[in-house]
Amino acid sequence: MLMYGLKIFIFMYFTGLLVFCIKCKHLLLMLLSLEFIVLSLFLGLYIFILTMMYESYILMIFLSLSVCESALGLSILVSMVRSYGNDYFNSFNILW
Repeated sequence: MLMYGLKIFIFMYFTGLLVFCIKCKHLLLMLLSLEFIVLSLFLGLYIFILTMMYESYILMIFLSLSVCESALGLSILVSMVRSYGNDYFNSFNILW
């Protein structure tokens, strides 16, 4: 069971990394792939804590920090869409 969970974690992490690298011009897809990477890291941390029989308080801290990170990314996305009209990187003038 442990090796199966570890394989799922590695597959999820590298799939999220691949999507993050391929879809680098679309901000919303980049944010979604970052959230997928955070969820895969949560799965890996959960598997590690389950096998080592540690306390699981760090999981709540990790989840609360990931929620703060996603809220910040979503607020940046909303402000950029209101300023420029879409969420493609090639249309932003401030990045050049």
